[in-house]
Amino acid sequence: MKCFVVEHYIRHAKRTNWHCTCTSIILQSLKGTSTNTDMASFLPSSSLSFLLMSLMLVTISTTVVAKVIYRPSPWNLAHATFYGDETASETMGGACGYGNLFSNGYGTDTAALSSTLFNNGYACGTCYQIKCYGASACFGNVEFTTVTATNLCPPNWSQDSNAGGWCNPPRTHFDMAKPAFMKIAQWKAGIVPVMYRRVPCMRSGGLRFSFQGNGYWLLVYVMNVGGGGDIASMWVKGSRSGWIQMSHNWGASYQAFATLKGQALSFRLTSYTSKETIIAWNVAPSSWNVGLTYNSNTNFH
Repeated sequence: MKCFVVEHYIRHAKRTNWHCTCTSIILQSLKGTSTNTDMASFLPSSSLSFLLMSLMLVTISTTVVAKVIYRPSPWNLAHATFYGDETASETMGGACGYGNLFSNGYGTDTAALSSTLFNNGYACGTCYQIKCYGASACFGNVEFTTVTATNLCPPNWSQDSNAGGWCNPPRTHFDMAKPAFMKIAQWKAGIVPVMYRRVPCMRSGGLRFSFQGNGYWLLVYVMNVGGGGDIASMWVKGSRSGWIQMSHNWGASYQAFATLKGQALSFRLTSYTSKETIIAWNVAPSSWNVGLTYNSNTNFH
């Protein structure tokens, strides 16, 4: 804590080690027991009570808020299959709306979630460690692989949940990109039991915002989300407007029905899992346009 309240009154005093001594000095001065005669004599006694109260307010107002850090969840049981081939071309796009998973930083370490996990799209961007468990097809030398949720594995009600309808509720299931599945098990197995847990998403750089829509309707896909990886709510602020709450469209997209063209845009986001709220200021310049992606220097942890 910096004693700038006292410094305001004692501009000529030495400031070395004040962060450790200023509170005790003021208290001692109030009690008439201060051993620092220079400070005690300089401060008017009528100002000491005011200074003490000010110092208390400063202490409260300058309290450092600890950064919210997402922690791994316990391990749980599920099953995993794969879709597509070794190129992972069939995983591009997906229900989360991330488009080209290569250019947007997700690569082939991705999975489609059963609707039990997908949570109407709020699980988009979440990260999981998955390890093959208890099957002869498991690779014994592989502890786990980490994937990001980028798609939905829809129910298949024409098939039994234990014979083809792997993603039918209430099953917890991962339909992995084939390259990701091949890291933990022999692909010819088709389906394997797994253990999984949610883990923090380790992202390089800040949040990324991909714009769609028009001058009266802004649709934003949020990518490269760190920490819990998920978004619960989102607001947009133009350089000539206040904060406007956006509604969840689907997957990782949020929308605002507002005239924001020609304004620099900032975004406020709340994590679905950790409830932490962060602000990405001035993400897009006033010349922003749809079809473009804008980077920020802010992210969850």
